[in-house]
Amino acid sequence: MSGTSPSIGTRKESSLHRALKFRYSGIEGATETLEGGYVCDGRTEDGELVEVQTGSFGPLKEKVKKLCGQNKLRISHPIVALKYLELYDDSGRLVSRRKSPKKGNIWNVFDALVYAPLLPLEKNLSIELAVVEVIEKRVDDGKGSWRRKGVSIADRHLGAWRESFVLSRLKDYNQFVPFKKNEKFTVRDLAKKAGIDVSLARKTLYVLRKMNAVKEAGKLVNALVYTKK
Repeated sequence: MSGTSPSIGTRKESSLHRALKFRYSGIEGATETLEGGYVCDGRTEDGELVEVQTGSFGPLKEKVKKLCGQNKLRISHPIVALKYLELYDDSGRLVSRRKSPKKGNIWNVFDALVYAPLLPLEKNLSIELAVVEVIEKRVDDGKGSWRRKGVSIADRHLGAWRESFVLSRLKDYNQFVPFKKNEKFTVRDLAKKAGIDVSLARKTLYVLRKMNAVKEAGKLVNALVYTKK
């Protein structure tokens, strides 16, 4: 697989990002391509542009709007269902390996979309949720966050591929509204039914309301009530 330049945009690229970039661009595709004044992670053999985004979609708003005007664009967003934490000492010796208690699911896409709630409405755009297992390499070098007691995150690797979900049309987001039409529900109702925390349920409904997938239907005591559109 070849690209416009092997160095464009790759300086801070994690191994996870690189693996997804090559997977989605395909064997006959290209990576690190210049498109409309922007550097894209890739372009498939069929001409679809590829962007891998591991964090918030906020920084992509203008880029996506420009690129989707003339091209099909697929954003690959990894959902970390399982993470292994590997701790190394300064000499590179593996000290410990354990599973992280944090497990993601497809609802976590709203953690990223909350900063760009209208992004899914862009024409020619597909968001693919890549459900993966990740190996996070940490180094006890004293240079990392105080929360990790000085341990640095050196890299993140793709450990295993599980499955993927494509969101390309407004109706694809109906799966995130597990209620019947005209059935009223609150943030807490959604949290309970979906098995997610209230904070994530609140982000989900904020995005879905902006997308016009749900609407406000009054209040119940002090809680907003919603219905599916």
